[in-house]
Amino acid sequence: MRMDRRALLWTGAATAIAAAANAQTPPPATGGPLPGGLPQPSETIDLWPGTAPGAPPTLPTETVNERSTDPQLTDRAVFGISRPRMAVFRPARPNGAAVMITPGGGYRWVVIDKEGYELGRWLSARGYTVFVLFYRLPGEGWAAGPDVVLQDTQRAMRLIRDRASAYGIDPERVAAMGFSAGGHACADLAARFAQTVYAPVDKADALSARPIVAAPIYPVISMSAPAAHAGSHEKLIGANASAALEEGHSPHRHIPANAPPHFILHAEDDDVVPVDNALLLRAALRAKGIAVETHLFTHGGHGFGLRKAIGKPAEAWPDLFLAWAKTQGL
Repeated sequence: MRMDRRALLWTGAATAIAAAANAQTPPPATGGPLPGGLPQPSETIDLWPGTAPGAPPTLPTETVNERSTDPQLTDRAVFGISRPRMAVFRPARPNGAAVMITPGGGYRWVVIDKEGYELGRWLSARGYTVFVLFYRLPGEGWAAGPDVVLQDTQRAMRLIRDRASAYGIDPERVAAMGFSAGGHACADLAARFAQTVYAPVDKADALSARPIVAAPIYPVISMSAPAAHAGSHEKLIGANASAALEEGHSPHRHIPANAPPHFILHAEDDDVVPVDNALLLRAALRAKGIAVETHLFTHGGHGFGLRKAIGKPAEAWPDLFLAWAKTQGL
């Protein structure tokens, strides 16, 4: 059987990647049994050598809560993340592109399955190398406060690019996708990818943190009333934050001229994060002449991911994203 150049690159790199993975912090886990037949990531990439920057005197304790009562359907959420890291889903045949995913959780925790691993499996089955990011939470004592998430998303994008050849991906074809509060993290990265929020630690930090495209899905965007999601607002900047702090952490207020193209998705009946968040971001992007694809569904509610969109028109959203992303070079 003839192997193409991409397959040869991947085969040659697999052993080195596996060896590096053994030295990394394992993925979050409850320790209990997991449903059979669903691939779980065994490979991770720690973001920072040693302790992450600005650590509190006592590191938070990583804790995973299983919220599902169905043994065949996990719904885990993790908090107390002191070792931020990416869980990697490698495709059988890499197509040369990658997606970094920031799951939601209201900045209270990071969802593992619904907005992380399920998308990792779906995208990797279609050739994309997927990096699910478990980022530090802003209310857990880190010195950077509300910028701690941006530290992790910037660093993650740079590490993916730094290791692109080992994964058989094109460093220019790395997308960012995020859900809910993770959509805020995604949009904030797309707006402030060039802002210095941490001191460089190695050669990876000389690389760009700008994604080729950004896909904030039912995102938290505004930190100001009436559109703000109260829970994310409180965890990110505090319940009594000043107007200046709210503005500083509302991505639509900071769109640069070279922001990446955006894919925005929201349900009109979202009763958790108002659809106005998506509309504010769309308007800001259009005002700067940035390409933006927007899909608003009548029904879907909040947090539908893949599993809760089944049987609804919103079920088509992943295919809509891929069709659009391919026109942008992903």
